[in-house]
Amino acid sequence: MTSTPRVRMSPDSRREQLLDLGVRLLSTRSLDELSIEILAEEAGISRGLLYHYFGNKHDFHEAVVRRAADDLIEQTAPPVSGEPLERLLVSMGAYLDYVVANYEGYLSLVKGAASGSDTIRDIYEQARAVLTDRLFQEDSEGLVLQDSPTMRLVVHAWSAYAEDVALAWARDPAGVSRDEVLAVLADSLPALAGTVTRS
Repeated sequence: MTSTPRVRMSPDSRREQLLDLGVRLLSTRSLDELSIEILAEEAGISRGLLYHYFGNKHDFHEAVVRRAADDLIEQTAPPVSGEPLERLLVSMGAYLDYVVANYEGYLSLVKGAASGSDTIRDIYEQARAVLTDRLFQEDSEGLVLQDSPTMRLVVHAWSAYAEDVALAWARDPAGVSRDEVLAVLADSLPALAGTVTRS
């Protein structure tokens, strides 16, 4: 009987593998439930090795949340071409799918940002800023929204509304289809933006 030789990974590759596993585990449990012990068991390594890579539980949580936020930003990137509202619809569809697939972890991030660690709050705010800043970026089709302090305030409020709708629907669709949710989210932004007086 022959055994498969173990492949020795570089420290960076091993850390990346552990972060990917942490994000995967976070999709089905809250941040508080994501312990180093669980990750060590799932990865088949010792807790001591995990502490070597992440230092402590707080550093581990921070690294996993940062990776999850990066994944959210990447997965919700809008297409580079097309009408602004069509691109918004595609991006919002990806956002809704992300919230559904990662409900426990995303809810934990939102709650953590509201009441917990300053670091988690910073990661959350940075990710949210990237998602909303896209609405003001100019491309070949022009600006999605005209940039102004008032419009920024409206978009900030709309993003909180969109987040609440997505989380509520992911928790209990209550007979509302994905297309209906997307229509509500995509149509509400232009409606709100229309209330802003152009300078």
